Amino acid sequence: MLEKVNSPEDLKKLNINQKTELAQDIREYILKIVSENGGHLASNLGVVELTIALHSVFNVPEDKIVWDVGHQTYVHKILTGRKEALKTLRKLDGIAGFPKIKESETDCFNTGHSSTSISLALGMARARDIQGKNNMVVAVIGDGALTGGMAIEALNDAGFSHSKMIVVLNDNEMSISKNVGGLNMFLSKLRTKKLYTKSNISAKKLILKIPVIGKPVVKIIQRLKRSIKQLIIPKMFFEDIGFTYLGPVDGHNIQELENILRLSEQVEGPVLVHVLTKKGKGYKIAEENPDKFHATSPFDVETGELKSKKKKDYSKVFGDKLVEIAKRNPQVVAITASMKDGTGLTEFQKEFPDRFFDIGIAEQHAVGLAAGMAKAGLIPVVPIYSSFYQRAYDQVIHDVAIQNLPVVLCVDRAGLVGADGETHQGLLDMAFFRLVPNLTIMAPKDFKELEDMLEFAIDLKKPVVIRYPRGGEERTFELNDEKYQTIQEGKAEILSEGNDITIVAIGKMVARAKNIQEKLLEDNIHAELINARFLKPLDEDIIINSISKTKKVVTIEDGTLIDGLATAVEECIIEKKLENINIKSYGYPDKYIPHGSVSELEKIYGLDEEKIYDDIKNLCLKEESL
Repeated sequence: MLEKVNSPEDLKKLNINQKTELAQDIREYILKIVSENGGHLASNLGVVELTIALHSVFNVPEDKIVWDVGHQTYVHKILTGRKEALKTLRKLDGIAGFPKIKESETDCFNTGHSSTSISLALGMARARDIQGKNNMVVAVIGDGALTGGMAIEALNDAGFSHSKMIVVLNDNEMSISKNVGGLNMFLSKLRTKKLYTKSNISAKKLILKIPVIGKPVVKIIQRLKRSIKQLIIPKMFFEDIGFTYLGPVDGHNIQELENILRLSEQVEGPVLVHVLTKKGKGYKIAEENPDKFHATSPFDVETGELKSKKKKDYSKVFGDKLVEIAKRNPQVVAITASMKDGTGLTEFQKEFPDRFFDIGIAEQHAVGLAAGMAKAGLIPVVPIYSSFYQRAYDQVIHDVAIQNLPVVLCVDRAGLVGADGETHQGLLDMAFFRLVPNLTIMAPKDFKELEDMLEFAIDLKKPVVIRYPRGGEERTFELNDEKYQTIQEGKAEILSEGNDITIVAIGKMVARAKNIQEKLLEDNIHAELINARFLKPLDEDIIINSISKTKKVVTIEDGTLIDGLATAVEECIIEKKLENINIKSYGYPDKYIPHGSVSELEKIYGLDEEKIYDDIKNLCLKEESL
């Protein structure tokens, strides 16, 4: 059946039985591709029937479907002419794992982060009204994303606006980790409301059969029951803020989904359609382990095991070290924004359940909560992915930094993350955090240094940012008790001495710089290698003394060149009034970096080891010839 469908028009020609068969074909197709390429599996398997129903009822691109986060759009891409292209999923120059307007006009907005779809859809609905158009606008949002403050703000505005739009609440009781909090409890009550509704209808029919007094009794009961309904059917929350609530409906029954979506089209004003789905539907291993298969590397379909064995990574090292520290320090607490497993906090939760707080997909609240805890005497540690810390920038400034509170802001997935593309690359954190007064910013060169930095940060009693990459260390630095320098505030580390050129690197790029320094030595080029350790405060003494000696400096960083290490070193050179300095900087340009493997992208943007080595070698040999 999949071979017959290349567009929504083809889909609309199918009957329900054919669509059911198509759903099975799509699941098998997605399973095959994700098992080979990696990607978001469980969320896509869970929305197969829902996506088929949406494209059966609505007409894209005239009608607009805004997918919250957008990692669940593989089915949408298959149905909108990208079936073959999906084989290149997440590969360099291939199809993206999220909606991209440059791929298809049926992708009406680029999405990648949570809780934005209702705001975006409302904006489109209001623009439609002003322009006198009559197309439908649909936001598809998960119950996990509904915990984000932006989603609640948008619901409030949309209900008040009376704009005609549909919010499809895809309720699978999961975000990445299992959902938590009051909204999840609220939705749990909604899931059980059918019993009340059925009994209510039966009672009404029975009363109406009573001669003479039947109808008046029903009217009296209807006037009284509204306040009682508040206690029995929580859907009144949506209706009281201005939405017409429809559902819950079985999210794996295409006929029921089409019926309720067509009904929602007839309603004036905003509608919320509550759809119940199962994450990982159709692949038993994913159904039983939806968090593991939210996003996955290539795996064996038969067993569910990853094709390449998972190695020790920075997130795991961070999590293990935090448990060790917390055993000694009862003031240490951990906060996650629904990313317990991804940020390495699984063991912390097991060891210290009363000191672990999963607050849902709400990064702003995570940092605000941490600030309140810190003010009251605790030491909160908050690991969040780099691209998601952008969402909590105001709280870092206003709630943490201004009051100089001891919150440890751990920036996971810093630098390139690769296949998830521009919405997830962690390239901006050094730049935007460097602008904030009172922040200390560090990046470790290896696992051992991350552990030491975490110890240092917790003892510092000030706000600290520690950024570290996805995955493992590029090389392990041997520990020599005589040479190893413990972490001291604002102090860099000289890893090798030399007179020919200064290399200043930070974070994961220190390992690359060390490899380059060793290769240059074979060419009789003696580079002085400095592990910056701190972006802020920068160790101006060590860096300036070295540059004054060599007159040539190279900076290497896994972040944007603007306002990162390169900018910091250049500002230092200008401030100290050094003249005739030859400086070359390696980092990422002022643009958004697309998806592809990390190694491919590094090569494209000139951060691979060979490119930097050749450049430095040529620079030094050129100066020698002069």
